[in-house]
Amino acid sequence: MSQIRKDLSWFAPRTHTDPLCRVVLVEPLIPENTGNVSRTCVGTDSELHLVEPMGFELTESRVQRAGLDYWKDLAWAKHASYAAWRAAVAKPSRIFLIETGAPRTIYDAQFERGDWIVFGKETSGLDRSILEANDASAWSIPMPGTTRSLNLSNAVAVVIFEALRQNLARTGRQA
Repeated sequence: MSQIRKDLSWFAPRTHTDPLCRVVLVEPLIPENTGNVSRTCVGTDSELHLVEPMGFELTESRVQRAGLDYWKDLAWAKHASYAAWRAAVAKPSRIFLIETGAPRTIYDAQFERGDWIVFGKETSGLDRSILEANDASAWSIPMPGTTRSLNLSNAVAVVIFEALRQNLARTGRQA
């Protein structure tokens, strides 16, 4: 009996020709957060970049088991490290590091189509070495309440939708 091979092309990394933005999750730990972010990326025509090490395995079977039926529409890539991701980014590129306590807020930023928006891991954010590099600037989400920070997937959604709002206002288009 011949073995039938499953078509896994839907799970293969792919790029977006004109993404709203390119979301980078550096060392994400919680698969549910990454799932929520991937869904937001699909819904906003954004691209997702995952930087290892991650706190979970990203495999075709796990994606299927999680019921992520929209994954076939996700433009995404995986990078072995932050340095590998940074080396793959064309220079010059606009990179926004999102970090609690950064002096400028995302409402001061002027997002453009295709910008890179970088988030750190859930427990500790971005490494100090990344924040101190001179090739990107840090931005925060204003938090007037007593909560230190938002859940990662919520933070990503806030920033992506601010980028979408700015792009729609600039072009006069509707979503």
